[in-house]
Parts: sequence; C-alpha cells; structure tokens
Amino acid sequence: MFFLLFILINFCCFATAGRGGTWNLLLNSSGVVAMHMVVTYHDTVIMFDQTSAGPSGLQLGGCNRDSDSTCWAHSVEYDIASNNIRPLVLKTDTWCSSGAFLSNGTLAQTGGHGDGARRIRYFRPCSNGHCWWHESGETLSNDRWYATNQILPETDRVFVIGGLNALTYEFVPKYSPNEGAFDMRFLHETRNRREENDNLYPFVHLLPDGNLFIFANRESILFDYRNHNVVKHFPRIPGEGARSYPSTGSSVMLPLTYEDGFSRVEVLICGGSASGSYEAARRGELYEALRTCARMVVTDENPEWSVEDMPGPRVMNDMILLPTSDVLIINGASHGCAGWDHADSPVLHPYLYKPYETNGSRFTVLHRSNIPRMYHSSAVLLPDGRVLVAGSNPNRHYLFDARFPTELRVETFSPYYTDPFFDPKRAQNVTIKFNHTHHGIRYGEEFVVQFELARRPGVLEYNAYAPPFTTHSLSMGQRLLKLQCTNFTREVGGRMRASVVAPPSPVIAPSGYYMFTVVNGGVPSAAKWIRFIQG
Repeated sequence: MFFLLFILINFCCFATAGRGGTWNLLLNSSGVVAMHMVVTYHDTVIMFDQTSAGPSGLQLGGCNRDSDSTCWAHSVEYDIASNNIRPLVLKTDTWCSSGAFLSNGTLAQTGGHGDGARRIRYFRPCSNGHCWWHESGETLSNDRWYATNQILPETDRVFVIGGLNALTYEFVPKYSPNEGAFDMRFLHETRNRREENDNLYPFVHLLPDGNLFIFANRESILFDYRNHNVVKHFPRIPGEGARSYPSTGSSVMLPLTYEDGFSRVEVLICGGSASGSYEAARRGELYEALRTCARMVVTDENPEWSVEDMPGPRVMNDMILLPTSDVLIINGASHGCAGWDHADSPVLHPYLYKPYETNGSRFTVLHRSNIPRMYHSSAVLLPDGRVLVAGSNPNRHYLFDARFPTELRVETFSPYYTDPFFDPKRAQNVTIKFNHTHHGIRYGEEFVVQFELARRPGVLEYNAYAPPFTTHSLSMGQRLLKLQCTNFTREVGGRMRASVVAPPSPVIAPSGYYMFTVVNGGVPSAAKWIRFIQG
C-alpha cells in the first residue's frame, strides 16, 4: 500500500509540475544578441548579431578602441557540453540576414545590411575551436536584407528569395556564370503599398514534389523554381492582418512520414499582426496581435485553410518541431509588430501544440520564463531535446536600461519529456551502424539502430530532424521525417536492434546532417547525428 501511495504521489507531482516544462539559466551573458542562431553537428551553437549595433557585450582581444565596433565580437560559438563561449569575427554586416546548411554541415550565410547586403559567408563547424567565418569572393545579384533561404535537392544549391526592395529570387551558387536574379511577380503582389511591406522574410518549404511552398503577407503559391513558374495559387489565409515581417508570425511544415510515402504535406502558420500595426506602432499605438493559427494540406487537390485559436495573441513567436512531432510556440509579444520598440506585453508562456489531437484540444500553456524575448530573439532545438532560447533587442544599439533591454542571458526550456520521470521509457545508448566508406547514409539505404530500454518497448518511432537557420521567428530549412523500420529484434544482452530505411531522395530530405531520435511511447532519446548523402 505504501509503495502504491508513493507512486501515486510521484505521478501527481509530475502531472502538476513536469508537464509544463522547466526553465534553466545557462549563461548570464552570451556577449552578443542571438539575432541569428544555428545548431551544428559538432554540438555547438553559432549565435550572431549585426555588426552595425556598435559595441557588444564581448570585447575582442588586442584592441583598445572602445568606440570602434570592430573591437567587439558580434558572433560567438557556444559549446553545449562545456557551456563556454568562443568569440568569432564577422567582417561584414549580417543584420537581418539568412542562411542554410550545406551537405557537409557548412553554414551558407547570405545578405545583411550595408557592406554585407550582397555578401556570401561560410562557416564550417569544427570540434577543436579553430573554425572561423569565411567571406566568399562571390556575391549576390541583389541586396538581401530580410530575405529567406531554402536548401534545394540539388546538392549544395540554395534558393534565396526576397528582401527589402528586392522583389526577386536567385540561386547560390548560380546555375551559370552570367545568371542574375529573377523577378518574382508574387512578391510585387504581396507587398503592401504602405511602408510596412508585410512580405519580408517569406515562409518557404521544400515539398516532396520538388516544388516550393512560398507564403508572404496573406498569400501563398506553389512554385516551380527550375522552370520559374507558379504552379498554383493557394487560397488566401482567412482573417485580417498579415503573417510576414514586420507582422511577424511563424510557420512549420508538419512532419513528413513514410506511411504515405512522404507525399502528404501540411503547413501550419501561427501568429502575426493586425492590419496597419507597423504604421500604428510608429505613432506609438500598439494593436493586439493575431491569436489564430491556420493549417492547410497543401498537397490536397483542393486545399483549404483550417483556422483555430491560440490561448492568446502572439507576434514574433518561434515555432519548433519537437522530436515528439509536437510544435513548441515560444517567445514573442501580444501587442505590436516587429521593429525597434514596436511591441509590448511579452508573452512569457510557451504553448505546446499537438497537431494530431482534435481541434480545440491541441494547445497547452506551459510554464513561463522570467525573461521577455521580444524583437531579435531566437530559439533552437538541441540534440538532447531541450530548447535553447537567447537574444532579444528591440533597441538600435546595446542598451541595458531600456524598458525591454538588450538581452544577453541564455536559457533552456526543457519540455516535459526531458523529465527523469520518463527515463524508464527513454531509449539509451543509441548507436547507428552503416557503411562508413560512404561517409554517410545513402538515400533508400537501410541502416541499423541499436539501443537499450529499461522496459518493454511501446510504440516506437525513428525520426530525423533537419536543424534550421533561425532568425526573426523563421526556422529556415526545418523539417522532421518519420522513417520506416523494416525489422525489429531483441539481441543477446537485451539490446534492441532496428533496421531503418533512409529517405528515398534529397527531395524528401536534402543532403546533410540530421538529428536522429528513437521515440518510445512519446518519449524521445537524445539525438545522434546522421548524414544523408547521394549515392
């Protein structure tokens, strides 16, 4: 009886506390604002800001001119295991820029402001602390400030679209030496006549048919980038207001699964700003943000948006695909829009969105942070399942006595599944075996996953997550794939052995590094890095 009472008390304590997640402060100062953030396959996080922000919170060595912005770091490498920061040097301004990972794990990073508006930069991650930003001799055809990047199925080619006064798209690298940028009528059509634009940082998702879903303002299209052709116009998203910068909402493509041949694609968009919010904010009037989410199966013959309410209004929210296939909605404010001092009323509670529950029961309000994360904040998924949250600076420079000061603290949000309560269900000591002469797992190839469980397995899933480039509530290139298990056995000694099939092509999963997790009964393991490659 005592044992049963003990179990019941522990379960009740978890039910009231653990389900809401936990917050932990990692660093009092990262040195720089995490306007942009990525997680690399060496278990490091690259954070960077704009070089034009002036002195940051981290001075570079060998320089005594305090007023010179080049004496201060504007990028850092954060090591997850050691909790240490290493300063990095940026030569040109990355303010409101974009990026994508290449097949070897290199970050291709494009655009920015001023001297950085047409620059192409690369960062090749390393494990020894001797990797640095590299500025390419090649340049973009147009200035790209507030643009979006999407890695393409063609190995190491990136689609770059939009930006302030850049109603075009282009490719990095170009298909031919004399290729320039291509005009895009869709961007002309979605640009508001007012100064607010509302079509910057468009949402872009690579679909399994090889085309791109592109959303800007309130409109969306299916775009054949190879033939420069709009295949389809989707219905306008219902309701007033806009979803793209500066009316910044966020978007995810819900997980793709082998069960339908990775053919069904559903897009989810949440948050945004009311019509006219940008102009109103410039007058000092802050409208309530949008409180709706809309989702659409874009591969349906006659797709339609389905709308539902969030627990509250939200703008500048990040959306992260968790290894459980749920969506974490985090950061942002309830009034205003993106921009300097253009928002108020920070939303401190994350929301958990369960896409496979019935409408009306999908949202859960989670435990709050004590740190407002407003304009220029970011959040990324870590390999251990936690979410790293950093940044916030609605000020033109580093300002620590403002109402919403420059925020250099770094924290993690740990979703419920990280709680030790779930350790008996968590797959441990995950190892992956494949033909290492290929330097990766080839498309359609089977690979072996071995792991240990303390109890008999429940429903098992094998998921691969593409780490995105995150900035301004966009997680560019984010995707989660549910992979097929063709054989499952228990080995001598109790270890589990699963034969898992890699995605069939780079259209489903562009070549590169992915976080691979074993999910047992809704509880994910710590991720292992795997790499999908061309045969």
